[in-house]
Amino acid sequence: MNEILFMIFLPVLAGLLLFLLPRRAFAVQGIISCITVIATGYFSIVVFKSGNKFMGPGEVFPGLDTANFACLQIDSLSKLILLFIGLFGVLILCYSLIYNKKRPARFYAYFLITLGASYGAVLSDNLLVFITFWGLLGITLYKLIPGTDEESSAAAKKTLIMIGASDGIMILGIAIIWKITGSLSMAEIKLPTDNALTVCAFLTLITGSFTKAGAFPFHSWIPDYTRYAPASSSAYLPASLDKLLGIYFLARITTGIFELTDGLRLLLLSLGVITIIAAVMMALIQHNYKRLLGFHAVSQVGYMILGFGLGSLIGIAGGLFHMINNAVYKSGLFLTAGSVEFRTGREDIDELGGLSKSMPVTFFAALIFALSISGVPPLNGFASKWMIYQGIIDFGSGDGIANKLWIIWLGLAVFGSALTLASFIKFIGGVFLSRQKPEFEAVREVPLLMWAPMLLLALICIGAGVFATNYIVPEFLMPVTGKFHFTGFWDSSFVSMLVLISIIMGILLYLLSGLKKFRLADSFIGGEKFHEKAGYPVTGFYHTIREFKLLSWVYSRAEEGTFDLYELSKRFTLWFSARMGEAHTGVLPVYAIWVIAGLVIMLFLMI
Repeated sequence: MNEILFMIFLPVLAGLLLFLLPRRAFAVQGIISCITVIATGYFSIVVFKSGNKFMGPGEVFPGLDTANFACLQIDSLSKLILLFIGLFGVLILCYSLIYNKKRPARFYAYFLITLGASYGAVLSDNLLVFITFWGLLGITLYKLIPGTDEESSAAAKKTLIMIGASDGIMILGIAIIWKITGSLSMAEIKLPTDNALTVCAFLTLITGSFTKAGAFPFHSWIPDYTRYAPASSSAYLPASLDKLLGIYFLARITTGIFELTDGLRLLLLSLGVITIIAAVMMALIQHNYKRLLGFHAVSQVGYMILGFGLGSLIGIAGGLFHMINNAVYKSGLFLTAGSVEFRTGREDIDELGGLSKSMPVTFFAALIFALSISGVPPLNGFASKWMIYQGIIDFGSGDGIANKLWIIWLGLAVFGSALTLASFIKFIGGVFLSRQKPEFEAVREVPLLMWAPMLLLALICIGAGVFATNYIVPEFLMPVTGKFHFTGFWDSSFVSMLVLISIIMGILLYLLSGLKKFRLADSFIGGEKFHEKAGYPVTGFYHTIREFKLLSWVYSRAEEGTFDLYELSKRFTLWFSARMGEAHTGVLPVYAIWVIAGLVIMLFLMI
C-alpha cells in the first residue's frame, strides 16, 4: 500500500519544494501542483477500490515495529472521505489556475500542504498523529487568506485563534482518554459516557469537530473568512475539506470512540437545530454574497449533526450523505461566487444583476447548487435531507426525552430548508435574474478551466440525487453504516422521472399555448422614461425581516458580537487585562501584598 504514503507525503514535499522556487515562477508552480494533485487523486481512487485494512507500524514503516504511533486505519469511512478529498483537490486547483493568477504565488504551496495534511488526518489511527495533521490544517487555513488590509488580517487572525484554541482543547481531551484507557488508537477506544470524566473528554473532542466544521457556537470564523478570503480558498477549506474532516471526526466520536447517552444525544440534536436556524436567519439579511454563502456553510452543518445525533443507521447515513452533498454544492457555490467576482469585481448583491445571459454556464451551475442546498427534488440535497427527516421520524418511536421531542427536530429542520430557499431566491435573483446594469453589458463567461469544475459539480448534484436510492446509498454509504431500509415511500429515480415529466409537460404547454408571443415595452411614468430607476432591488424585500421587533433586537445583538465566542472572549480578556493593569500602581508595598497573597493561595492548594 505505497499509495497511502504517497498520498500523504507527496503533496507535503511538493508544497515545501514550491517554497524554494521564486515567486514569479507561477506557471511552474501550477504545473507541479497539477501533477501532484492528479497523482494523489488517482491514488485515492486506488485506495477506495481496495479492501479495508488496519496497517500496523511494521507495515507503514518496515523496520520500525516499536513506532506504535505509525498506524493507519483504512476502512469504508476513511476511504469515502479520501475519494472526495482527491476530487475537490483536482477541481479546485483547475479553477485556481485562472482565478488565482493575480494572487500570491505561495497559494499553491499551502494548497498542496493542506491536501497532504488532510489525507494524513483521515488515515491516522493514533490520536496524537491525527491532531498533528489536524493542527497543520489550521496554519494553512490561516495562510490561504491574504492579509492585504486590516479587515482580511483580522479575519485571518480570528480564524487562527479559534481553530488553534479548539485544537488545544482537543489535546486536553486526548490526554483524558490516554489517562482512562492507556491507548490512543481510535480503533481500540470505546468509552461509555456515564461519568464526568468521559463526558468531559467527549465535549473537548466535540469542540474541535464543531469548530473545524463550523457549527454553533464555534462558527463565527467562517462568515468572516469567506468574505475576505479568495473564493478558491473558501471553496477548498471551509466549504469542502474542513466540512469533510470535521464531520469525519464527528462520525468517529459518535459511532466509535464514545457510546452516547440520551442526554448527550439531546445536546447534539439541540445544537443541530440551533445551528440550522441561527445561521440561515443571519444569511437572510446579508448583502455581501460571499458572507451569505458563509452563513449557509454553517447552517448545513446542523443537518449533519442531526443525523449523527439520532444514532440510527439511516440517520448516520443521512448525515454522511449530507456531508458529501454539502461539500459538493457549497464548494460549487463559492466557485460561482468567485466567477462573478472575477468578471465584475463586485461582491454586493445590490450592485449586480442580469448576469444570466452573459454568464450562462455560471448561472446554470449556481441555479443547480441553490436548488440542491434548498432541498428541492430530485437533486442530491433533497435526498440526504429526506433521509435525515425519515431518521427523525423513526427516532420518535423511542422513549427518551430527545425522542419525544422529535416533532421539534423535524419541524425546525424543514423550516430551515424553507428559509434556505428564501435566501437563495435573493442570491439568484439579485445576481443573475434582475435587470442588468449598463456597466455589465460587456461581461462574458469565465474561461474553460473555471466553468468546467463548476459544471462538473453541478452534474454531480443532479446525478447523486437521481441515483441516490438505487446506487449512491447502497454503494457508497451502506458499506460505512451497514444495510438499512427506507421506512417511507421514496425512490429517487421514480421521483426524478415525475419531475422530468412535469418539466416536459410545462414546455409543451408553453409552446402550444402561444404564451411565447408577447410584447416588450419600457416603463411609462408621466411621459418620462425611468427604465433603470423603476427597478426594485431584490434585497429590499428582505429588509422587512429586520423590522420585526424581536428579530431586530436579535440582529442588532448579533452584529455587536453578543453571540460570537471570539468577540466575547476578546472583550473579557481586554477587561481583565485592564483590571490587572490597575493593580500595577508602582507602589512597592502593594506588590509585596500580591506576592504574599499568591504564596498563601499556592500553599492552600498544595495542602
